[in-house]
Amino acid sequence: MPSLRKLAKQHNISVSTAVRCYEELESQGWLVSRPQSGYFISSGSTNIQTPEWQTFTTQIQSCKRVRKKPRAQPGPLGISRMELDGKSITALDASLRRAARKVQSKLTLYPEAQGELTLRNALASHFSQYGFPLGSEELVITNGCIEAVKSALKACTEPGDTVAISSPCYNGLLELLSELSLNILEIPSLNDGIDLDQLEQHLITGHISAGLFCTTHMNPQGITMSMIQKKRLAYLANHFQIPMIEDDVYLELAHHQNQPLPAAYYDTEGYIIWCGSVSKSLSPSYRLGWVRPGRYFQQYLTHTAEVSTLIQYLVADFIHSGAYTKHLRRSQYQLMLNKRDYISYLSHHLPSGSRITQPEGGLVLWVQIPDFDADLFGRKAFESKLCIRIGTLFTVSDRYRDCVRINIGFSMTHNVKEQLDLLIMLIDQTINANHST
Repeated sequence: MPSLRKLAKQHNISVSTAVRCYEELESQGWLVSRPQSGYFISSGSTNIQTPEWQTFTTQIQSCKRVRKKPRAQPGPLGISRMELDGKSITALDASLRRAARKVQSKLTLYPEAQGELTLRNALASHFSQYGFPLGSEELVITNGCIEAVKSALKACTEPGDTVAISSPCYNGLLELLSELSLNILEIPSLNDGIDLDQLEQHLITGHISAGLFCTTHMNPQGITMSMIQKKRLAYLANHFQIPMIEDDVYLELAHHQNQPLPAAYYDTEGYIIWCGSVSKSLSPSYRLGWVRPGRYFQQYLTHTAEVSTLIQYLVADFIHSGAYTKHLRRSQYQLMLNKRDYISYLSHHLPSGSRITQPEGGLVLWVQIPDFDADLFGRKAFESKLCIRIGTLFTVSDRYRDCVRINIGFSMTHNVKEQLDLLIMLIDQTINANHST
């Protein structure tokens, strides 16, 4: 393809606009970028298919069957996370120094219960620019997204209540529901979200006390609810006056420039409790998140804990300075490249008939493998010190025994390639062991 400068001159546009054009074409699979060489027309996407989603009739189940993930050394393929580039690290260092100076007058005070106004203002302004208008008075700052969800569940449920979740569901949420002695109702996944018809039937019968759903770039499916689905989820919450907790920790990690809106955007009565965090989009070590509790605001405040004032000022500065938006832009582009590289590798090395999600954002791929035993593979992976998440971790049923989840937050380095090679070897061993028995 023409160089960026040549393209800009040909069409009388800025170089930055030319970059965005090529990035968008690359995100759609038309172009491939090669470092120090430029952009080239893609040879075409792989023909690998996406997973088939299981249909089933939902039943209320106890979370006592929750499987704990094995304790192993963290690796690039297991935990859902991404690497920080040098520009982001430098900008964070600068924000930390500025935050340390600003926070000096508050060093002898406990943090504000609702969270520091400077951070709530920064978040409100940030998301309002995406077309999701927020007021700083609506937000509460939390110790990460899981704590935000935990406080939300405490605010609107009691032990023994039933909570509707998507299936498969992030194992950390399953463990949380088990900790709070809550029953669950797994709702099947669809290509455009979840089976809202089944959800509505259970709302009609009064089986559900609350819903808990990741709606954008779901973990582990990689699915994003369509706008129609998000609107309907908000309608169901308001019509039946049942709280729906929206875990939106992946919202800002689209692999393109089109930022989706949360289901909370369509909520008119405050029944959607919207939770977010920088744990996936920036750093899990900050343990910083937020929530818009809606009509549950007062109940929520009685269950939340204060967050480090210094960390709040650091993230507020990072947002106000414009560094966060630049960081997200670079991260979105890198994740799009990672997705392309991982899918290309997997499509050429997985057994015939395997299926891979092709998400529009987020950090994970959901892989479905024929004649596969996830539990046997999990034992082999643990013995080989491969950090990976097997499909059976994401349910309290016997489903997803033919699936694994793979993190794509790290670029395809030599170390990542070695881990993927080990992954494929163990998959082949597992299938051969199944055939021999």
